[in-house]
Amino acid sequence: MLTDTVAMARAETAKRSDVRHDWTRVEALELYRRPFNDLLFEAHTVHRRYFDANAVQKSQLISIKTGGCPEDCGYCSQSAKYDSGLKASKLMAVQEVLEGARAAKASGATRYCMGAAWRSPKARDMDTIVAMVEGVKELGLETCMTLGMLTDDDVGRLKDAGLDYYNHNIDTSERYYSEIITTRSFESRIDTINRVREAGIKVCCGGILGMGEDSQDRVDMLVTLANLEQHPESVPINMLIPIPGTPLASTERIDGIDFVRTIAVARIMMPKSVVRLSAGRTEMSDELQALCFFAGANSIFVGETLLTADNPGEDADDVLFDKLGLQGMAPGT
Repeated sequence: MLTDTVAMARAETAKRSDVRHDWTRVEALELYRRPFNDLLFEAHTVHRRYFDANAVQKSQLISIKTGGCPEDCGYCSQSAKYDSGLKASKLMAVQEVLEGARAAKASGATRYCMGAAWRSPKARDMDTIVAMVEGVKELGLETCMTLGMLTDDDVGRLKDAGLDYYNHNIDTSERYYSEIITTRSFESRIDTINRVREAGIKVCCGGILGMGEDSQDRVDMLVTLANLEQHPESVPINMLIPIPGTPLASTERIDGIDFVRTIAVARIMMPKSVVRLSAGRTEMSDELQALCFFAGANSIFVGETLLTADNPGEDADDVLFDKLGLQGMAPGT
């Protein structure tokens, strides 16, 4: 016989079964603060409704243009404003990027994500960017780009090239945003997301936890995303990697349970989105990652590096997948 608590959780799940775009801050915070087991039960139930609970997408991320960014994002080693010890580099050659994509596919990745440390791409670079997208698509991989802010012309060229996803994170809540970034407004990020969406490119948009924000900020970030006219198809949830030389280098690490709570709330509020367990996995135990997968995370980055930061290698991920009985998500799922 079901306990009252489990019965109530199932009733809540049933009420939330439809995709919603009208979440309130109070409602979402109450969800975040529910007893941990009840929250995980609901999140996992929602997750199973829309996904194979034992399938996790493997993606690989490459920095196609590193360092020298004029933005002042307080977490980022690639900002030209901070002395992080990172040497700036020029935009990679197309063939070099495609070699990396072939290796990623051979290692089991089904999505190839390319990131450039720009405020926005210059017109002279778009031919190269388009060639990268087209080349990776020809290899049978999903494509994702993150290039900063985009003009209508940029978006049109990426759409014509066949870009599957555009990543543009809002990073945190609108209230806390100015504590982290001053060179680009929160509104400009939403504008870029809307421009990408209107062009018919899928949206990859999430944030970073552990930057000194509170639980309301985490919830507010998710409310912003969940109340968009269409949910992002991909929602990366990153754990801050403190980088020496950046303003957030000494920030206290987020509690693991709070991190899992955020994953769970993202899964419930955006049930059809792929929730990506992104940066920070090198600092997570197997047990913490397992809780994240149970709470609804179903995508990871594979490979040794994540842009400029360390990432668990293929061997570590293979061992973890074997322990948990997980398998790679099939392409196009």
